[in-house]
Amino acid sequence: MGSKLLIAAAGAGKTTFLIKEANKINSRILITTYTRSNEEEIKKAIINEYGCIPSHIDLLTWYEFLLRHGVRPFQGSMNDSLYEKSIGFILTNEQSTIGIEEKNTLRYYFTTKLKIYSDKISKFIINCNEKINGSIISRIESIYSHIFIDEIQDMVGYDLDILNLLIKSNIELLLVGDPRQTTYSTHPTPKYKKYQDGKIESYFKEVVNKKNEICKIDKKTLNQSHRNNQIICNLSSKLYPFLPKAEECICNNCRNYDKNEHIGMFLLFKRDVSNYLEKYEPIQLRWNVKTKGDPKFPIHNFGDAKGKSFDRVLIYPTKDMKLWIINNDHILEDQTRAKFYVAITRARKSSTIIIDDDMDITKIGDDYCFYTP
Repeated sequence: MGSKLLIAAAGAGKTTFLIKEANKINSRILITTYTRSNEEEIKKAIINEYGCIPSHIDLLTWYEFLLRHGVRPFQGSMNDSLYEKSIGFILTNEQSTIGIEEKNTLRYYFTTKLKIYSDKISKFIINCNEKINGSIISRIESIYSHIFIDEIQDMVGYDLDILNLLIKSNIELLLVGDPRQTTYSTHPTPKYKKYQDGKIESYFKEVVNKKNEICKIDKKTLNQSHRNNQIICNLSSKLYPFLPKAEECICNNCRNYDKNEHIGMFLLFKRDVSNYLEKYEPIQLRWNVKTKGDPKFPIHNFGDAKGKSFDRVLIYPTKDMKLWIINNDHILEDQTRAKFYVAITRARKSSTIIIDDDMDITKIGDDYCFYTP
């Protein structure tokens, strides 16, 4: 079938889709994702479906995959002193070894304890693979017939180059993700900056498929949300008008609640927050810990809520989010837009946003209902 990139809506069932597709394959397959938390979610879903991890499926985080199959088998090819050495790994949130020349392999890629930096590991693999005439990719080809990658929108820099090499190999890749939920990235890097912050589709169009369509792009298969109702889908889609509008699914099990209860998008004055929390017990969502919220009720940061589902959420918006509510043409930073989207789309039933008591509500459109106690 060849490789495929699926652009998904929030709550579309990406993980379920990957697991079902994996079950159709008898040969060895790798399922990988960037974050440890998402790997755990996939693991739970697989065990829930089959009672165990099937023997033909390997489940690794992206960095585990790179270290196990990219760095360690050929590490000595980049520097003789690395033969028979134990290579470790260190996660960094900033660009490492700035000012050190790349030809100084040991200092450029590694700490003094031979732990490879997270922002250098994919570059190490690309350079090593080129030096040994593609042997890294050839070895991976001999192990896996298929590689499935979840949360593909998190990939940046040299990770994209690795994807490109894998797509050009004999391995079939199935890549799924929601560009609207780009709240993380695999590492800090200036490389391919124009494709960061949710622009993964552009990378595939302009780089991977530049000469031939070797990776199909599918925006329809995973465009129905099993979590959000249509009212929430309508508003969240306005944050990304250049992507297909999300639709609620038609599954009876997903909508098995009373449609007359508190359902949809709501705006809530600050003065009514306590009343609302007591009545509906929503999950509170905030930008970071500087927003206190009500300690008597559960609270999560926007980024930490990614991948989770709740019946109801209460959102503490930033200043820019409030301005966007009044005027959808208000420009949002990429991270602000992505985190606002994540917050809105966590809810099955109702997503409610707190507004200032003195906000001029005459300028607000009909996307919301106002909650009155």
